[in-house]
Amino acid sequence: MVSVISAIIVLGVLILVHEFGHYVVARFINVKVLKFSLGFGPKIFGIKGKETEYLISAVPLGGYVKLYGEESEDEVLEEPERAFSNQTPLKKIAIVISGPLFNFFFAIILFILFNIFGFQTLSNVVGDVKEGYPAYVAGLQKNDRIVKINEKNVKTWEEISSIIKASGGKTLEVVFERDGKIYYTKINPKIEKIKNIFGEEVEMPVLGIVSSDKLIKVSYPIHEAIIRGIKQFYELTKLTLITVQKLINRTVPVSSLGGPIMISQLAGETAKSGIYTFLAFMALLSVNLGVLNLLPIPILDGGHIVLFIIEAITRKPVSNRFKEAYTYIGMMIIILLTVTVFYNDIMRIFAKK
Repeated sequence: MVSVISAIIVLGVLILVHEFGHYVVARFINVKVLKFSLGFGPKIFGIKGKETEYLISAVPLGGYVKLYGEESEDEVLEEPERAFSNQTPLKKIAIVISGPLFNFFFAIILFILFNIFGFQTLSNVVGDVKEGYPAYVAGLQKNDRIVKINEKNVKTWEEISSIIKASGGKTLEVVFERDGKIYYTKINPKIEKIKNIFGEEVEMPVLGIVSSDKLIKVSYPIHEAIIRGIKQFYELTKLTLITVQKLINRTVPVSSLGGPIMISQLAGETAKSGIYTFLAFMALLSVNLGVLNLLPIPILDGGHIVLFIIEAITRKPVSNRFKEAYTYIGMMIIILLTVTVFYNDIMRIFAKK
């Protein structure tokens, strides 16, 4: 039950943010918004505003904003200046791209708040030292606390890993604490082939140390939190794009994709871990939603943007025949992806039994 409620909250908030982006920019450009719906399908609840109907619909796996003059030519005749179809290609692109952009802004805000209010992460305490590796040779031992590397203070294992990775194998000056005393040593990282998160072999500098299971709560001043939040957003966006590329190249198997059931399970697990973990998961999904919607797939925001770019180049609207064929291709792709992720979710459930 927790998983279902958590998933509804996550998806509801992210869909609301996405559609609100379309809504706000459409209103700013003075395009009339006829409907703003959370969910698809039959209406469950609705409120009629001055010119917009606000709905909650039965299928909570998406949402939509219906714009005046988007489909019916009859509507355009009444107030042509407020019709979506009569706007310039740039204005159309602004309305369409605002949904994903609002998801990105929302993720950045969550990351910033996450860093301001604090979160639990692995501490700078060494859990184990591999015999024969550079750290072992340099004298590091289990339960040593690494406090500084190359004059940079470190509090978390993430910071330690980042510095080692960025070293490129160059000598590291390490300051560590043992039994209340401070020690100094130099360590020459060993370049070793390891598997990354995609299962590919890559060369990485390693010291031969493993983190302990000790956690520490860390938080940052506002200016540092903003920088970290933007950096985390950038890294996650880059990782999402790389994942999409590797799915296309078939480096990452399609079986790794997950759908609503997987999201529900993960949402439930993160909710049980605490509010900050839950918000971090929401930020991750918000980035994914923004990136995926910008892919040039027909019927997604990215697909619409492609049409408007063509319209801007040719200086005339794309023909209805081309739009129909383009939309049909997009629907086939989305249906195929939907069937795939549902199949993967169901197979994961059976695999656990």
